[in-house]
Amino acid sequence: MSQIIDKTRRARLFRDRLAAAMSSGGVTQSGLARAIGADRSTISQLLADDGARLPNAQIVGACAQALGVSADWLLGLSERPESAADLLATSLTLTAARRALVDETIFAWHREAQGYKIRHVPATLPDMLKTRAVLEWEYGPHLGKTTTQAINASADRLAWMQQSRSDYEIAMPLYEVASFAAGTGYYDGLPPDIRQAQIDHILDLCDRLYPRLRIYLFDARRIFSAPVTVFGPLLAVLYVGRIYLSFRDTERVSALTTHFDQLVREATVTARAFPDHLRALRPA
Repeated sequence: MSQIIDKTRRARLFRDRLAAAMSSGGVTQSGLARAIGADRSTISQLLADDGARLPNAQIVGACAQALGVSADWLLGLSERPESAADLLATSLTLTAARRALVDETIFAWHREAQGYKIRHVPATLPDMLKTRAVLEWEYGPHLGKTTTQAINASADRLAWMQQSRSDYEIAMPLYEVASFAAGTGYYDGLPPDIRQAQIDHILDLCDRLYPRLRIYLFDARRIFSAPVTVFGPLLAVLYVGRIYLSFRDTERVSALTTHFDQLVREATVTARAFPDHLRALRPA
């Protein structure tokens, strides 16, 4: 429940914040008066009046617009000085998602969240766990002659992600791993020997990196998730195909964290059981 501020305190808060915004922006009383179409004496009175009177909505709105802050902040209704449009632009970002390996944007997000738990629901098997052979098979049709160059350029980044101080929790639907092991669906045409080597590679990583690396499998018939990564408390990113939809506001990051944690709680295969489950699927 919001705290109710009495008129005198709100008027004082308005004067303090108006003065602070003017000082921060280097705006004089005369300059603000010209910007809002008022007399200089009007601004002087707004700053000097020690009573409980607040200016009318027109004056408050004009001052907020001229100073690049929100009217709610001036009036003590918000602790964020940014306008609603600026807050939205900061908290919600659309970024092009290239059909490539770990690009600069993804790598920057991982470095920013170093030391925090990273929760990840991948679109396929996680790139950071893939063998070179799987990467070449998957990215070759899109990158052509530059496939080898792209893999070489991403190798250090993938290694850094595996060895960073972050804990990684990965949740995937059961069918993703089953399809990979059987070479069906998305993985149709991937040779058995490459799939076997990939499974062995993941088993080795689980053995060496657990509990820093934990992989869970959930039943998509019971609970669904789009590809999403939550970088600690800092950032949550949805992958929607050609773009990443990223959120930095606490409410949405928290909501997507809760969503991921629900996947873990309802996992059909836990992190401890995952290696045995994967061995059972390994093609002969």
